[in-house]
Amino acid sequence: MVVEFIDDHRARFGVEPICRVLTQHGCKIAPSTYYAARARTPSARTVSDAVVWEHIEAVQADRAKGRGVAGYRKMWHLLKRDGVDVARCTVARLMREHGMQGVVRGRKKVITTQPDETASRPADLVGRNFTAAAPNRLWIVDFTYVPTWSGMVFTAFVTDVFSRRIVGWRTHHRMPTELPLDALEMALWVRGRAGHHVDGLIHHSDAGRQYTAIRYHQRLCEAGALASIGSVGDSYDNAMAESVIGLYKTECIKLDGPFKTVDEVELATLMWVDWYNTGRLHSAIGYCWRRSTRSSAVNSPPTVEPRSQRCLMARTRCGNWTSPSSRPPRAARGGSQDAGTGTRSMSIPGMSHPPGTSTTRSPRSSSPWLTTRPCSVTRWPMPARSMRSLVRCCPWSRS
Repeated sequence: MVVEFIDDHRARFGVEPICRVLTQHGCKIAPSTYYAARARTPSARTVSDAVVWEHIEAVQADRAKGRGVAGYRKMWHLLKRDGVDVARCTVARLMREHGMQGVVRGRKKVITTQPDETASRPADLVGRNFTAAAPNRLWIVDFTYVPTWSGMVFTAFVTDVFSRRIVGWRTHHRMPTELPLDALEMALWVRGRAGHHVDGLIHHSDAGRQYTAIRYHQRLCEAGALASIGSVGDSYDNAMAESVIGLYKTECIKLDGPFKTVDEVELATLMWVDWYNTGRLHSAIGYCWRRSTRSSAVNSPPTVEPRSQRCLMARTRCGNWTSPSSRPPRAARGGSQDAGTGTRSMSIPGMSHPPGTSTTRSPRSSSPWLTTRPCSVTRWPMPARSMRSLVRCCPWSRS
């Protein structure tokens, strides 16, 4: 720090006068000490810190990795995923020295939970134990507000507790029963499209009137799910859903806002949900990441953290990756060649598709992913525009 101070003022006062004045005021430094410090080569730690800091800045600025919200713990795991071998304390020290830190969630200002005192509420089947042994055993739901220039917007989420995957969401300019009901319909459609059954699923929510409505309860009964509602005015009974809302506010709304219309909020939410389900690290499942649509992630399995059984379990939760050698041959998968369009229509056993959609793949394409293209839309669980964007952009909707 003293050497830098002398560098800043030596052109005006000279080195010797500055050292003399500093020594008179209790900061003893000789001109020879200054020149020796300037001639000294950087230490190995200084060189290493400069290289690590370049990696930290690159990861934090990457919208698919740090997204500008990662703290030192997630930054350390992100660097390890990229092959940068560095101690966690070093990452914390460098981020502290350069004033970089993860974002901190704020407080809620708008009350969205408005209970209906006349409606009957199911019992709390969760008891603040937000764990599940397999997918589709426990879903937690909640919705929140987003201020825009054109008014207040509301977003509802449906999250699978086992994999921390957002399986359904909906954005609307009001918060009627249709808001969480559309998110639930999307979650059921996504799981049904993948061939999953939700019989016996526990659906946990707060005591808001939207979740105690008759239509909402009837839809849960039709799907074979069990309703579970926490107590009134106690956020701890739905703490995990509140955590998802807090992450949404911190990592999407505050980062990408302010927003003008509900369409801008919907697009930003779509991009955040895709990153949340495919690229974000989740500490609850061993800092594992899910597969993405990039070719490097499709053609190779995700790396498992050494000496971590939780991460091995989470890898099964996050994608069920299968090697190309374990896939059935093309003839066994079925399909027919269309001479007119040059595409091959594929039918995969165990994978269902909604009415009016077709799955095609170009014969020259080497990617194992199929492209789903809606042909005619009759009635989706959400608007056709949002559903088409979701099917094209989000690989998490395929599992």
